[in-house]
Amino acid sequence: MSNILTQRWLLNRRHFLRGVGTMVALPLLDCMKPLRALAAEAEAKPRRAVFVYIPNGVNVLTWQITKAGKEYEFSGPTRSLEKHRTQITPISGLHHPGGLGTAHVCADLWLTGAKLSQEGGAYRNSVSCDQLMAEVSSAHTRFSSLELSLASGTGTPGNVINTLSWSRDGVPLPAEDNPKNVFNRLFGEEKGGIESRRRNLNRRHSVLDAVLTDARALKRDIGGEDRTKLDEYLTAVREVEIRTERLDAWLTVPKPKLEPTVTSHFQRDVSKSQAGEYYRTMYDLIVLALRTDMTRVITYMSGTEGNGLAIPEIGITQTRHELSHHNGDPEVMARLSKSDAFITEQFSYFLDQLSSVRDGDTALLDQTMVLFGSGMSYGHSHGNANLPTIFAGGKALGFKHGQHIDYNLPTLGSYNLANAGAHYGVCGKPVNDKARLSNLLLTMLQKMNVNSEKFVDSLGPLSDLV
Repeated sequence: MSNILTQRWLLNRRHFLRGVGTMVALPLLDCMKPLRALAAEAEAKPRRAVFVYIPNGVNVLTWQITKAGKEYEFSGPTRSLEKHRTQITPISGLHHPGGLGTAHVCADLWLTGAKLSQEGGAYRNSVSCDQLMAEVSSAHTRFSSLELSLASGTGTPGNVINTLSWSRDGVPLPAEDNPKNVFNRLFGEEKGGIESRRRNLNRRHSVLDAVLTDARALKRDIGGEDRTKLDEYLTAVREVEIRTERLDAWLTVPKPKLEPTVTSHFQRDVSKSQAGEYYRTMYDLIVLALRTDMTRVITYMSGTEGNGLAIPEIGITQTRHELSHHNGDPEVMARLSKSDAFITEQFSYFLDQLSSVRDGDTALLDQTMVLFGSGMSYGHSHGNANLPTIFAGGKALGFKHGQHIDYNLPTLGSYNLANAGAHYGVCGKPVNDKARLSNLLLTMLQKMNVNSEKFVDSLGPLSDLV
């Protein structure tokens, strides 16, 4: 506590970055603000955001909710969410204009809205909205954000990305898939103690200094285009430098003490072949990280487009990728619907936990925005309009729930689910061009106090939600 009060960790407002050719002053950062200023900002309750990704879309013929407004009925796969009706809003008709026609990069674009180029479908990713949120909330938490996935790392053979989170430089942030390892990183003691950790951070500082010094020398000898690329690289280096400063600031701040029963719950080795237990353990971990305020921004990729869990406990031995490419086979489509229902049931469990934990005089869910959905709707042909989207929580932040918001019906009049081809068309091409997922992401950004009037191709916040 004494270390916090002395503010030894505080960055000076006149702190300079070294080795970029000239001395460049940093903009005003939260880590430069005195504790009293941060305390004043923290008087309001923490605002939190969680993003949960469904791989490969859904069986759109059984997922689709067919009636808008408050009197809607849940579809078969979403029926487990009935008990959370007053805390959730299903949304139909959203899309990412820049990502239409994409294949297995839908997850990469879900939180960024990056645009594909016209040449060969190549694209360059941009910063994801969760990281913009983390920039605001990280002044108050030990970890700026937490990235979780079904498969650890940032990629696998075939260049499948295993994360939803992207830095300002468009670099994928590593995600972790082992709940035991994540728990130990969040709440465990550092090997070798504080001094060992400080030595590691000092080494990192030395490496960063060397990199910046070398870059300064290199910059004098290269052309304009290469200088632009180098500046992008230096942006990423500066981000690492700032994160390193923040890690150093938390070294002597004790981690939360947990009950032995809580610790033992996360010290188990949970096999992914036990899909339900694995999903629920990951959700338990997210709830724990939020209620202990270790972080306020979390992404969870419950499967990549190339890999989603089989669910042997309910008789499904195929991965979601295999199920999504059903070619109209009724039996495979039925199993996909069954998988959709199972994944939604695990999400309903997550909402149960967020509702049961108290955050002062409100439920944790009331202070937490949760986006559950996919960057793909119809997996067989990679259709990515009419994205499956359910928004939950955040009542204390001003969100209104209890209705199905549908941007298709004003034009369609009604859904014809008996005509599969017609509905697949709705999921392949937007009915309403103005119904953009970026509008929802902008709404969430603003509720996290991110100072922004636009996110990618957004047209404005969703007035139906607030």
